[in-house]
Amino acid sequence: MSERPKRIAVGITGSSGAVYALDFLKRCPYDKYLVVSKWGKAILKDELGLADPIADLAPYYKRNFLDSDMTAPLASGTNHIDAFVILPASTSTIGKIASGIGDTLLTRTAAVCLKERTKLIICVRETPLSTITLRQCADLSAEGALIMPISPPLYFVPKTVEEYVQGFVNKVLAHVGVEVGGGWRAEELE
Repeated sequence: MSERPKRIAVGITGSSGAVYALDFLKRCPYDKYLVVSKWGKAILKDELGLADPIADLAPYYKRNFLDSDMTAPLASGTNHIDAFVILPASTSTIGKIASGIGDTLLTRTAAVCLKERTKLIICVRETPLSTITLRQCADLSAEGALIMPISPPLYFVPKTVEEYVQGFVNKVLAHVGVEVGGGWRAEELE
């Protein structure tokens, strides 16, 4: 009996940082199921120049679900996914998830991950963070979510923006099970 491929749900919200989402979609080798909020589409257009974000990203995901489709398979805990990565995650989305509001497919999928104890990775891209958002992130972390502020590592001295973006995305990829190598002073472990 063959093992099924890993399933990774990917949410894109209206926070700046679409370049990180694109890099993750391109480099994650697993089956990806995409949910993009209304404002996520606007950011993809503004920051990446994608005329039709869902169609333009089609080579990088297996299936797209509308954020308004509360009947999509991701809305039910009976359908197993291996992880849900929200990249980038707006503070508004974080607030809804932390408050238990599942009024869109994106926030409902996060709620399902929390109740089913499925890996939920929230990549917040805003600074500074208000005390309210910090509390919400702490609450989500206590419930099992992995909070990853988009803060690329600089110890490998990136020379291009692409390397800078990949540095952070490598950390996210590692948390969904992709071997990326290149850890800080990793050669000393050999």
